Amino acid sequence: MTGIKTVYREERNMRTHTIAGILTIIAGIIFRLNRWEWLWLLLSIFLVLVMEMINTAFENVVDMVTDFHFHSIGKKIKDMAAGAVLLTACFAIIVGMFIFLPKIYQWIF
Repeated sequence: MTGIKTVYREERNMRTHTIAGILTIIAGIIFRLNRWEWLWLLLSIFLVLVMEMINTAFENVVDMVTDFHFHSIGKKIKDMAAGAVLLTACFAIIVGMFIFLPKIYQWIF
């Protein structure tokens, strides 16, 4: 529990991802998603949050080992961890589009 509190207190991106997830859940309630849509939606949200926590852990380990000095391997590690978050966020967006675009289209027309 301490790790979750720490990441929320120290990482702005974690708070941003959480707000986006909450807004998405609200949209899911409004559009009355079915069980499978909820499953995919919640999986996507939690994957992004978990990847953000792993990314933060990698960043902290690199900073600890390098004593906050630049190191090319440290930069690679941080870039790869950030890339994993980006890929997961893209997956979440694709899932959201599959779920919400047909519903928005149906609502408009």
